[in-house]
Amino acid sequence: MADALSLLRQYNIQKKPITDSDGHIIFDQFTFPKGVKTNYLIYKTGKDGVPKDYYTVESLLFLLRNVTLSYPLYVQKAVAQKIPVVRLPDRRGVLSYLNGEVDTSASVDKSAPLELGVQRTATPSTAAKRPAQSEAEISAKKQKLEEQEERMRQDKERIAAKLDAPEQTEVITDKIRSLSDTLSAEKIAAIKAMRLAKKRATIKSADDELDRPAPPQQDDRLFLAADVDVTRDIVTRERIHRTRSTVLHSSGKAFGNVLSILSSVKAREEGGKRPVIVQSENDAGKEKRNAAPASYSRYDQERFRTSQDTEGFSIDTMGTYHGLSLQTVTEKAEKVQQKTTAQLGAMSPNSRPSRPNTGGTSTARSNFPQKKGKDSRTPIIVIPAAPTSLLNMLNVKDFLQEYKFLSSDKKKSSGAKREAEVLVQRKKDSGSVLYRVLDNPTKLSQPEWDRVVAVFVQGPAWQFKGWPWLTTDGSPVDIFARVKAFHLKYEGNKTELNVQKWNVQVLEVSQTKRHLDRASILKFWEMMDKFISKNFPQLRY
Repeated sequence: MADALSLLRQYNIQKKPITDSDGHIIFDQFTFPKGVKTNYLIYKTGKDGVPKDYYTVESLLFLLRNVTLSYPLYVQKAVAQKIPVVRLPDRRGVLSYLNGEVDTSASVDKSAPLELGVQRTATPSTAAKRPAQSEAEISAKKQKLEEQEERMRQDKERIAAKLDAPEQTEVITDKIRSLSDTLSAEKIAAIKAMRLAKKRATIKSADDELDRPAPPQQDDRLFLAADVDVTRDIVTRERIHRTRSTVLHSSGKAFGNVLSILSSVKAREEGGKRPVIVQSENDAGKEKRNAAPASYSRYDQERFRTSQDTEGFSIDTMGTYHGLSLQTVTEKAEKVQQKTTAQLGAMSPNSRPSRPNTGGTSTARSNFPQKKGKDSRTPIIVIPAAPTSLLNMLNVKDFLQEYKFLSSDKKKSSGAKREAEVLVQRKKDSGSVLYRVLDNPTKLSQPEWDRVVAVFVQGPAWQFKGWPWLTTDGSPVDIFARVKAFHLKYEGNKTELNVQKWNVQVLEVSQTKRHLDRASILKFWEMMDKFISKNFPQLRY
């Protein structure tokens, strides 16, 4: 049986009639007294120590029947008929729940005791009238019932007879004869052979294997011992095709050229030195034995250094220009040149080593690319001088050499100083190549202009004031035909209008993702290598 609140909601949604008479509310087969309480809580009951109280089914039904009235008129009419009033805060929630607009409500107390309705008995006025049946139909039904009863009686007798029969526990052994008495040994052997052949030819289906329960875990030898003949037949047909050693062998391939190349590379790395001859102390009078040459190590170069490497001059062959500015390197080279000249002047003409004419430059000076002159092969890169440019003299070395982008503000806060020119080392597998970077190209001579290979464009055309190769109207389009142009901007920012019109390659860097800088810089160097090899093959790259 259902409770009064559920029936009221169901009948209201389905628009079924609800009647009330003699102090009862009737839902077809169920009836409830008018004063029976539902499980819908009254506002502000069950809180702050106030005991729980619930609306009656009469008050909820009265609200549904007078829903069109305003609340004051509804209260006035309910008081006149002495029916409990649904409070104003509960009015909207009660109507939403009873009309089916919501499936549940917080005011419905599921733990409240429910009063179930009484089921009504059928009365002559409400009972459904059955149609009259003919005598033929009644006799047919009786006959069918009798047949069913007869079949049930026969089944009971048959089951009782089986249960009352004595069990046959004795086994008749007189008729059992030995197999050897009826068949000869040759016949028995032929039957075994036929059974074994049939067993080998039988293929078990997958369904049979799945239906069969899993056997207990046994040793592999027990399975092999189950049928030795079959196992031996399979083993005799096995052939070893490849092993983990033979699969690495290559037939018809000669690697003599590779070995000779490796030998020449090893000899060049070791400096072409001969193996050291070592004599054992115990075998003083015996033949000398050749000791194995020491293995090459890039971290153990000091043992290769001798006084003959610098011909007696105090030249630091392990020196490097890494991290030094152009001005510092130039001053250092001039000091080395002065020191070398003083040593040459102090030496006698006979003891002075013969050297080819280098045009008055020292060994250390010749290793450093010349700043000026037509014979210099150092490429030049020009960057913007504007302080608003992303790339300037403060961070260009970190960008092109260290493969990371640092903002100008960060470099200034770390104490970096702006220099007029910077030497950038391009690290490659074959060594390192120097690039000269500056932001004031107006001081360049004509031979130096011929070595300008790249320029970073900021956007405005006044950046190229004083440049050669400008058109009559001051446009730099001819410059971009001779020099590789790049534009550096933050990812997501709008590109300058002039950059969009000119032949400029756009490079993007992220404002926060520093691990993506290397990809952009490698892209720059890749395009530079292709451009220099095609247009400036006389320069180092």
